[in-house]
Formats: sequence, C-alpha cells, structure tokens
Amino acid sequence: MRLTLPPSAPGMRIGLYGGSFNPAHLGHRHVTLSALRRLDLDRVWWLVSPGNPLKSRSALPSVEARCAQAREVARHPRIAVTGIESALGVRFTVQTLRFLTRRCPGVHFVWIMGADSLGTFHRWKGFAEIARLVPIAVVDRPGFTMTPLSARAARRLAPARIPESAAPTLALRPPPAWMFLHGPRSTLSSTQIRASVGPRTSQPSPARLHSTPDTANFT
Repeated sequence: MRLTLPPSAPGMRIGLYGGSFNPAHLGHRHVTLSALRRLDLDRVWWLVSPGNPLKSRSALPSVEARCAQAREVARHPRIAVTGIESALGVRFTVQTLRFLTRRCPGVHFVWIMGADSLGTFHRWKGFAEIARLVPIAVVDRPGFTMTPLSARAARRLAPARIPESAAPTLALRPPPAWMFLHGPRSTLSSTQIRASVGPRTSQPSPARLHSTPDTANFT
C-alpha cells in the first residue's frame, strides 16, 4: 500500500485506534465517538493493522479489504481509516508511534485501547516505550471493568494514571499519562461476529455489523 497519512496539523488532538478490524463494527464506532467527545479530540484514525502479533493471522482478509469495510462502518467526517502500518512495513504499535511522533511534530496523539487490551498490554513489544511516547485512553468493555486494572502493565503505570474527570486534558498532557474511561459499553466483538458467520461465509451480513444490543447512542 502507498504511504499516505490522513490530514493533520500542529496543535490537533488525534486519537489512534489500532486493531485488525476483522471485521469493523459499531462497537468500534461507539468507542471512537466516545473518545472524540470525552477526550475533546479533533479526529480519530483507525489504524488497520497487517495482523496482531499476539494472535493468529490465518484467513485474515487483506488490509485493503478490511479498510474498505471499516470505512463503510465508520461513516463519520472525523474518523479516518488508514492502512499505514502495512505501507510502513511495521508489525508493532511502538514502531508506528515512533514514526508518527517524528513525522507529525506538534500533533497531540492519544492511543486508544479497549479495557481487554490493558490486561495483555505488558506483552506488547515496548509497552513501556509506548506509554512514554503518547498518552493512553483505556475504554471500558463488558467483563473487563475491574480485572485489567490489576494487570501487570496497569500496576507498573499506576503513578501515571490521570483522574477520569480530567479526560478533556489528556491529549495535552506529557506522557506517561493514562486514564480509564467508564460509560456505556458495546457488547459487539469481532471474534463473536466471525464465529457467528461461520467458515463458509467470507463476510458477515450488514445487519450483523450494524446492529447491537447495547443501549449506547451511536449517532
């Protein structure tokens, strides 16, 4: 893929939401809109990864296909979907953040992750460096409200935790700085969607991707 970054300018607050997006769904959109609002962000970039190093990549659709499907789900002027990690030839988040912080000086990036990812964050390559590069927002997910906060990475980064009431200031804070955001949660899961589709169908139905039992407001 050609390396083309979404538009940015010094002073902008941009959330970075990485993942396989296999497939993207309204749960991803819900997390994004919540982060835009509560963190006072200008944009959120969905970083569609070549594949999670901690998970199997078997039968993973191409980055181009996943980006196209993610754009159909995102459909928001302040959400940009990009496959820059594939264009850069990187495998790890820390590599992506090194590049972006050098390439876009003056942009205030925030890494956005689900609470389930916090539980395994200590296994990410260079997780401590990630925390030194950008502030981190951890978004609550069903079943992961309490356990991740006792995980190894959370304990190590405990002195850098910021009160949730200061959410609008997170992007401007020097790292390390992170916070846990509570609120309405989506029960949608890419893993569950793939399991419900089954091995004989390459793509889930649009109704499956664009519906949710959650009570959160997605507009």
